[in-house]
Amino acid sequence: MEFAFSEQTNARREKLRNFMDEYVLPHHKDFVKESHAGSYTLSFMDNLKALAKDAGLWNLFLPSLKDGEPGQGLSNLEYAPLAEIMGRLKWASEVFNCSAPDTGNMELLHMFATPDQRRKWLEPLLDGDIRSCFAMTEPDVASSDATNITTIIRREGDEYVINGRKWFITGAASPNCKVAIVMGKTDLSADRHRQQSMVLVPMDTPGMTVTRNISVMNHTDYESHCEIVFKDCRVPADHLLGGEGEGFAMAQARLGPGRIHHCMRSIGQAELALEMMIERSLERKTFGKYLHEQGVIQEMIARSRCEIEQARLLVLKAAWLIDQGGAKLARNEIAMIKVVVPQMQLDVTDRAMQVFGGMGLSPDTPLPDLWTMARSLRLADGPDEVHLRSIARGAIKAAQAGSRDTHTYFTPPNRDEEKSIRPAVENNK
Repeated sequence: MEFAFSEQTNARREKLRNFMDEYVLPHHKDFVKESHAGSYTLSFMDNLKALAKDAGLWNLFLPSLKDGEPGQGLSNLEYAPLAEIMGRLKWASEVFNCSAPDTGNMELLHMFATPDQRRKWLEPLLDGDIRSCFAMTEPDVASSDATNITTIIRREGDEYVINGRKWFITGAASPNCKVAIVMGKTDLSADRHRQQSMVLVPMDTPGMTVTRNISVMNHTDYESHCEIVFKDCRVPADHLLGGEGEGFAMAQARLGPGRIHHCMRSIGQAELALEMMIERSLERKTFGKYLHEQGVIQEMIARSRCEIEQARLLVLKAAWLIDQGGAKLARNEIAMIKVVVPQMQLDVTDRAMQVFGGMGLSPDTPLPDLWTMARSLRLADGPDEVHLRSIARGAIKAAQAGSRDTHTYFTPPNRDEEKSIRPAVENNK
């Protein structure tokens, strides 16, 4: 496994760092002011997006190019260090059109949309003209098992009628959010993994109501995490994404890359927390010594450095495996990073908060936001327990089969299988 970054990747890292320092970071104070005032849009975002486009720092997440779509053609391994840099500020990924949930939705549309759906929704998303949301999680069932969802999508003539309730739907409160990808059940009599389908629902569709933006850890987020009610919400039948019964497999195809992108950004946030911890230790004194001279603080810094490096290496391995053989090959590693990285960020951020003292709990630093994001990530895209169950099952199954190796070694993939963001739905079942 070769993790050394190419000259091209290092050049992009430097270019992105310079862009962040020159254009993005100076607006963070404006972000804090506007987001705390309850705004779901940022007054400076369109200007920053235009600058990022002109700089060629646009759609960096998109691993493949097709039909002239504006992607960069980067591998997951090449994208990882860039996602770290963007992830240091929670809002910065949007500047480069690389923010969730849009990236995952663009990947879904890229894989499964009809030509008309691509024209209506994918092209504006790729251009950064609109935003989107992904409506799967529900309040009344354990949505970590997507077969539990209860939203009904019923075919009536040339329309689908949607009834149900979703929540923690990121981005739904933004006026720039123009379409939701909604997952529900179209056939209750089918196999439990073939009951689900996805439909594209414009946000202004009658019968679709955003009822509230749910606060997270008693904090109302700029991104918004909304509850949405669908009551006899009707969309044309041609708004079906993919085929009936393919929704569960499509969700799995979407969540794999989404999870690793979250973890890449999370490492960048942990790096920021560690940098702040070190800087604080260099400027504050207790009992006649600077904090960095205290052994307990040195241990905090050292443990944080070790944990970040360990997590980064596992993320890079997962990215490399996806590049070699697709998300299915990296399934164990994706599950592992989804457990390891948020906990690492929580631990590093908690230490930084401790070193800052009372200020570390206040809005005078980004540490409370970094902590909250890490804690949320232990639930987003599947709780830790689900991923631990998957990891354990894989190891136990390998042992039962008589294998000495209960972890992943690289096996050359079938090169006839597609490796881009367009894997066959069947491979994700």
